Amino acid sequence: MRKGQTKRVWTPEQKSEIVHKHLDDHISVRTLEREYTADRSMICRWVKEYIAGGESAFIPKGHPGNHFAALHVSKSLSELERLRLMVAKLKIENERLKKGYWVEGVGANKVFVTGRNKNMKLSKH
Repeated sequence: MRKGQTKRVWTPEQKSEIVHKHLDDHISVRTLEREYTADRSMICRWVKEYIAGGESAFIPKGHPGNHFAALHVSKSLSELERLRLMVAKLKIENERLKKGYWVEGVGANKVFVTGRNKNMKLSKH
């Protein structure tokens, strides 16, 4: 990548299309590299990931530091692991609420809302 050039982001569909052209249609990696202006080593990595994990290899795994992303994308979590993650997530949410703010939305649309922005009357039920 040249200085000042933005990093190209490949969608899971694009990765799958390139990998299937290589594996199913027997188009060489060099030809695909020229056709898509993609790095050869990247295409080879996608092929290895597909062979190891199938189509799920191209599903974004979330931020490496976000352990809670596994609740949504990982099917290999045991029931105990899933419950432990949910408990940890709820503890964090409780601490946020104690401090007077909560999260609305998900991902890039996530917004932190404080109690000052909302009417927070408690009911006596």
